[in-house]
Amino acid sequence: MLLNHMIKIGVSATALALSLAAGTAMAQDAPAWCGPNEASLALLDGFGGNSWRLVTTASGAEEVAKCPRITQFEYADGQGNTQKAISDINTMVARGMDALVVFGDAGPAVLPALTNAFRAGAVVVPYRVNVGGAAGTNYTKFIGSSFRDDGVNWGNWIKEQLPDGGNVLFISGPAGNSQGVDELEGMKSVLDDSYVFVNAAPFAVTNWDPSLTQQVLSAEIAKNDQIDVIVSDFGPSLVGALPVFAQFGRSIPAIATSDGNSLSCFWAENHEANPDFDLFTVATGNDNVRLAVQWAVAEATGGTPPAEEIFSAPVFENSVTSEPNPVDCRTELPGSIYLSAEMAGEDQATAVGQ
Repeated sequence: MLLNHMIKIGVSATALALSLAAGTAMAQDAPAWCGPNEASLALLDGFGGNSWRLVTTASGAEEVAKCPRITQFEYADGQGNTQKAISDINTMVARGMDALVVFGDAGPAVLPALTNAFRAGAVVVPYRVNVGGAAGTNYTKFIGSSFRDDGVNWGNWIKEQLPDGGNVLFISGPAGNSQGVDELEGMKSVLDDSYVFVNAAPFAVTNWDPSLTQQVLSAEIAKNDQIDVIVSDFGPSLVGALPVFAQFGRSIPAIATSDGNSLSCFWAENHEANPDFDLFTVATGNDNVRLAVQWAVAEATGGTPPAEEIFSAPVFENSVTSEPNPVDCRTELPGSIYLSAEMAGEDQATAVGQ
């Protein structure tokens, strides 16, 4: 059976992913979550304009293409505008899309639109960002991520490197974001009071923006004579900021974070000159979308839903023990890819336009 995807998007990464995966869907038996009924599916981003989102979008499209019963696929980018994100949801419902997979960046602000879509009969699967509400009332299923587990993994590694305690700088995204709050809870479940968080509670706000990260890090270095470890939930945003330590005549400290090729290559180039610069990463979570897609496709096509409802990001790199992996820098590939993702690095490079 030919894969008859109708692409009405302006994202080359997604079109690429569909073409790559089409052969897989035709050549192999469909997965259990791909049922016998035909359906249409839309992937909706609240904001799609950075490399992480491009790789995630392409990963979601690649997963959709494993099911030949999905006969129409569409994508919409809310462009960081809450009203556009809401409009995109409403538009997809008006077009009669059977299933919506939604990265609800605006959180509870998009819940009324999701609720209306669910009540109109669509399969609605928000993922990763907590939008409030409840499954079965406001949407079909929420597919979360193990942010608390990331914090636990970071905390345990920090204890191994600093058994007598130390000063921790924790930086995250926008103020109040649930990801950072969950990660902090995980860290504090394993770190006692000998580990002092030097940032304002609950975390230093960077909006995951590299330029703001540099400003925040410069201010924190100036305020704190000693920072033993930096924890960040988006490692690549640190790359432009870490050279600030040299301006203060200090070594880059240990870092616990999420992976990215740019960060790994920065470590490879700079760790010898910075004796305190150990690196520990968890997978940055692009494949969270795959689990959400599997649930949406299963519900829309009559397939068997996955057993998991939470995406667990595994530990990825450890420069100290090389377990489960040493730090991996792929200099032949762009910095803006994520080697922890299922999608091949070369295909990610195409997805991000490099």
